[in-house]
Amino acid sequence: MEIFLIRALQFILSITILVFLHEGGHFVFSKLFGVRVNKFYVFFDYKFRLFSTYFNWYRRLRGKAPARRDAEGNYEYEGTEYGIGWIPLGGYCQIEGMIDETQHDVEKLRQAPKPYEFRGKPAWQRLLIMIGGVLVNFLLALVIYSAVLYTWGEDYYAMKDMTLGMKFNSEAKALGFRDGDILLGTEKGEFREFSADVFRDLSAATSAYVLRDGRRQTVTLPGDLNLLSMLQSDPVFARPLIPCEIDSVAASTPAEEAGLKKGDRILSVNGIAVDSWNEYTYQTGILDDRMTEAVTAADSLAIRNVTLCVRRKDAQTDTISLTLTPDLRLGVIQTSLRNYYKPTHVSYSLLGSLPAGVRYGIGVLKGYVSDLRYVFSSEGAKSLGGFGAIGSLFPPVWDWMLFWKMTAFLSIILAFMNILPIPALDGGHVLFLLYEMVTRRKPSDTFLLRAQYVGMAILLLLMLVANLNDVLRWIGLM
Repeated sequence: MEIFLIRALQFILSITILVFLHEGGHFVFSKLFGVRVNKFYVFFDYKFRLFSTYFNWYRRLRGKAPARRDAEGNYEYEGTEYGIGWIPLGGYCQIEGMIDETQHDVEKLRQAPKPYEFRGKPAWQRLLIMIGGVLVNFLLALVIYSAVLYTWGEDYYAMKDMTLGMKFNSEAKALGFRDGDILLGTEKGEFREFSADVFRDLSAATSAYVLRDGRRQTVTLPGDLNLLSMLQSDPVFARPLIPCEIDSVAASTPAEEAGLKKGDRILSVNGIAVDSWNEYTYQTGILDDRMTEAVTAADSLAIRNVTLCVRRKDAQTDTISLTLTPDLRLGVIQTSLRNYYKPTHVSYSLLGSLPAGVRYGIGVLKGYVSDLRYVFSSEGAKSLGGFGAIGSLFPPVWDWMLFWKMTAFLSIILAFMNILPIPALDGGHVLFLLYEMVTRRKPSDTFLLRAQYVGMAILLLLMLVANLNDVLRWIGLM
């Protein structure tokens, strides 16, 4: 429960920042061009709001009384209502004379546009108002990445230093990789660290270079591997080989009761050799599959009873029988990359962090755009995640560096998704404005209104599918 709350708080704080600044981009350009903004809300205020206030700089400077609400709950004077809604799924900036999800009064649209209305401004001004939110989100991501690099620097494990090599699945081995190969790169370039970029390069490469038994060798690849399959297969296509060595033992666990100690290395599970934690996890995954077929408590207990072959720190070998926990836990902390490799640390000056942050952010954007093509496949649709999936990306403990990196990542996603040419998104409005600027013909208000309805239906459908996937994963059906 504590982990859930920490992640939920991080998610809400991050979304609040992103929504406020995104809508702020629309707000600033609107005010710059003299367009009236009726409402500025963080989160949606359907039926009621958590907080609202009304402010009009012009009235305040003239010393006039603050606005009051009329019988219908609307403010009597012209100005902007600022507020916080109760549904933390977004926010909005209600711009006068603009057809969006907050305004669709057909009768009002038939009237001549007022000077302070969005529809009464030149196309280039309306274009800047619409891209204001996306622009702010993209620039925000670059600023955050630069600030993170300046404040904490960058730590990574260099691929060339991973002397234990990689662990590959059967698909990778069929292509010519071998366990223990040290991945060096492809014809696209050398690998810097183990990240999603490694899989992206391997999926599109025709040649991969590895260090095997001290010699550089080439593995021929087809050039069209399915990236989604590489990442979703169990085990995954490739991952660092981490010896099945125990870092520490938790108290009152099967491992402690069986006498396992720090430094012990597990050699086999039920007679099946394991050379890494990757293999150990695979074997416990097989046991987990068998647990679904268990009928009685005795059946479950029989599956949980395992025999381990262990090599002690003094090189002696022991055979141990123990009973795993109901969720098949042993009760040990596994060794990780930090136990075997020293991370490379890079520090950045204030001036050096700026271009580094820009490069990092653009790299993240390129990777995200490249992966987006898989969304249109059946497997890609299943991989869509809603608010639960996004929230789970935040760390289980409060870490400011990881929080800001995740916020920057979400800011880039928000910018890119909003600029897609889908009606109801900023990109849909931009598309129609570009059409108007090129053809000198403005789409009719009726057409824009209908396009808005279609766009909202598409967005609601996507949101429904993504969050349904979260539910199916949670109950174990996906």
